[in-house]
Amino acid sequence: MKHYSQIIRSPLITEKGTLVNEQANQVLFRVAPDANKVEIQKAVEQFFNVKVVKVRTVNVLGKTRRVGRSSGRRSDWKKAYVTLAEGQRIDFFEGA
Repeated sequence: MKHYSQIIRSPLITEKGTLVNEQANQVLFRVAPDANKVEIQKAVEQFFNVKVVKVRTVNVLGKTRRVGRSSGRRSDWKKAYVTLAEGQRIDFFEGA
């Protein structure tokens, strides 16, 4: 079993993420591409000390980018929508 720091890469702080957080009590994370829903749930519960109800995952494909004549590709990554239990919160800007 992997350590939770290997599964959760970073939180996603975006406009859509804050909207989903306010409306549906969900938090977005960038996670390891090989992590499954059960591993993500256990990692979030262990790291943030909250109760997770549901986890939905999305595989995001990297975009093709060009700089002059050379073209490259951004890497693929995985996004997780984590639904928290009623009354539970994860606040990333507590000290701000």
